[in-house]
Amino acid sequence: MTAPETMQLGKAIGAALHDALAEDDRVFLMGEDIGALGGVFRVTDGLQATYGPKRVIDSPLAESAIIGTAIGMAYRGYRPVVEIQFDGFIYPGFDQIVAQVAKLHYRTKGRVRVPMVIRVPYGGDIGSVEHHSESPESYFAHTAGLRVVTAATPQEAYSTLRAAIASDDPVLFFEPKSRYWSKGEVDRSIVRDLDTAEVLVRGRDVTLATYGPVVKTALDAAVAASDEGIEIEVIDLRSISPLDVDTVVASVERTGRLVVAHEAPKESSVSSELVASVVERAFASLQAAPERVTAYDTPYPPSAFEEAYLPSVDRILDAVDRTLGRRSSRTAGDRTPALQGGSR
Repeated sequence: MTAPETMQLGKAIGAALHDALAEDDRVFLMGEDIGALGGVFRVTDGLQATYGPKRVIDSPLAESAIIGTAIGMAYRGYRPVVEIQFDGFIYPGFDQIVAQVAKLHYRTKGRVRVPMVIRVPYGGDIGSVEHHSESPESYFAHTAGLRVVTAATPQEAYSTLRAAIASDDPVLFFEPKSRYWSKGEVDRSIVRDLDTAEVLVRGRDVTLATYGPVVKTALDAAVAASDEGIEIEVIDLRSISPLDVDTVVASVERTGRLVVAHEAPKESSVSSELVASVVERAFASLQAAPERVTAYDTPYPPSAFEEAYLPSVDRILDAVDRTLGRRSSRTAGDRTPALQGGSR
């Protein structure tokens, strides 16, 4: 048993790829500039030198061809792991993913499996432009036949990617690029699933569900709220599809309140599905209307405005205040006294 190692989230992904390549000859990597360059974020740095150009393949700049080739290789018994260089570049491969990858198992009555992983660096807060800062996960969460997962810490990145590569289902693994440089301990012996959420912080007042790059923001909000005696229960969803609604419902039944936060726009989003599911199953437990803290329903803005576009600690705390009946940005102009602490 090896001791835990401290590494950045991006390096943890690279370690997961290294270990998967070493343990299974059927695993290979493919993507734009992932070989000699090591990827634009250097996640695959050194892997081609170790495993050769036939297992770490530099592809043409053609996402549809990358996905299509991987489908054929999965048919032949390989376990491809392909990289989409940036979130906004996934759309040329969209037809291959939703019309082929997601459906082949069903179309063949289970005779064909597509054990492939599609790695997608996603999200903003890196000072970049549209097509380099987007959050397209809802498109794929809507598609039956795909697993959609993400990670918020180096440990989750390592363990979840290993589970994704081992899965016989096609998996989209969304990597929060703004967290690539965050550090944490990684124990390579820890095994995770692709289905369950995790309660990171226990609290009695409000449930805050989030995933990926907003998990750190949510944890910071919980610390800030505790200074006022408010306990926020923070849940890292981990799996975007399927959603672990059971864990969120169990939390809401204790707290009576729900806030959902993510970087994707609000309309037809993961937060839409989660709020609807919680209302369907735990309506009697809710003491206030659920709140959502998301990006806005516009294209991704220039980098000068992304701080205002993305969920922040202040925006999350504002939503928490609304669920508690406390004075918030929506009531700041009112002359009526603000409720203090809701039902507490």
